[in-house]
Amino acid sequence: MDLQDQLKNLFPDHVESNEPEEIQEQDHVLFIQKEPMICKFEKRKGKATTIIEGYEGSDEDFKVLAKEIKTKLSVGGTFKDSAIIIQGDYRDKIMEILKAKGFKTKRVGG
Repeated sequence: MDLQDQLKNLFPDHVESNEPEEIQEQDHVLFIQKEPMICKFEKRKGKATTIIEGYEGSDEDFKVLAKEIKTKLSVGGTFKDSAIIIQGDYRDKIMEILKAKGFKTKRVGG
């Protein structure tokens, strides 16, 4: 007894359709805030890191933004404690990316 037979036993009134489902893709819109996001430079364990803090939207939106920044810069990083931590000193490039998206940014440290 294969999967199709089991499904017919469970749902005898179901009629299969061969029409493909239409999938509508929606662009994800990020929350634009009033206060500027803070982009700062720190050394952690002797290595340079860029930290972005101050996002007022949901954590899921911030994670999407973190993934986009990491992909555009081709660097590693993480999302921890409401902050994006990027490996390396990329403050200027990150600030340009955020400004292009409509965010206000503030450079801190050095």
